Amino acid sequence: MTATSAPAPAAAPAPAPARRPRRRVDWGKYFTWAVIVWLLSPIAFMIVFSFNDIKGRHNVTWQGFTLHWYADALAYPDLTRALVNSLLIALLTMVFAGLLGGLLGLALGRYTFRGQGATNLVMFSAISAPEVVMGAGLLSMFLTMNIATGFWTIVVSHVMFSVSFVAITVRARVLALDPSLEEAARDLGASAWTTFRLVTLPMLTPALMAGGLIAFVLSIDDYIITTFVSGNTSTFPLWIWGTTRVGTPPQVNVMGTLIFAVGVLLAVVNAVMARRRA
Repeated sequence: MTATSAPAPAAAPAPAPARRPRRRVDWGKYFTWAVIVWLLSPIAFMIVFSFNDIKGRHNVTWQGFTLHWYADALAYPDLTRALVNSLLIALLTMVFAGLLGGLLGLALGRYTFRGQGATNLVMFSAISAPEVVMGAGLLSMFLTMNIATGFWTIVVSHVMFSVSFVAITVRARVLALDPSLEEAARDLGASAWTTFRLVTLPMLTPALMAGGLIAFVLSIDDYIITTFVSGNTSTFPLWIWGTTRVGTPPQVNVMGTLIFAVGVLLAVVNAVMARRRA
């Protein structure tokens, strides 16, 4: 009896080619860039048309490239005076709102006192209140007190609605401070004023600078509240609005471009200094 050979094993099937994972489209990234472009498009329009060689009153169509308007930026004395008023008001607002808001933020972040809840309510109400309501209320207050509206009523009004932004910024920084640093300074014999000047204040400086810049930007950009309390004083936004009916000169675009460039420069310098400190 002959032995039968075992059948040969079947060949293993070839492995199927590996599928590449399907790449998902990150629509959030494209949406974010679309929003950024949409927000920056008015600024780009302002910068481009500051070089427009217009032949008439209206600076809305491109007619050629020129640097003439930058050399003649101060051709309108009223516009220059309005811009100077806006810069002075914004600087004073930054200083006064920085001092008052810094002290208020320090008190709210460090201490517990009677009326703290009411203070928070008033502070957030000033932020959320419509500007028309706030402007009308400030005008009524000045008229009731027989105070003539003008430069200083604008400063007072801008300080009043900017203090809350500075206080919130400083309070957030105060809550994040390490109390052991101040306790160590006290243990080493430093007085309360020395501890505040050499330890607390340097740690609060970034928040104070941020809050001050917010107050500056809010002040120089404000139109609605300023309309109520300006009197005969003209500011940069008020002057621009007054010229929209007869044609806005390109000097407005030039000054707006210069203000934007200074703001970008300050932001870059602040970022470089922060990186060096880190």
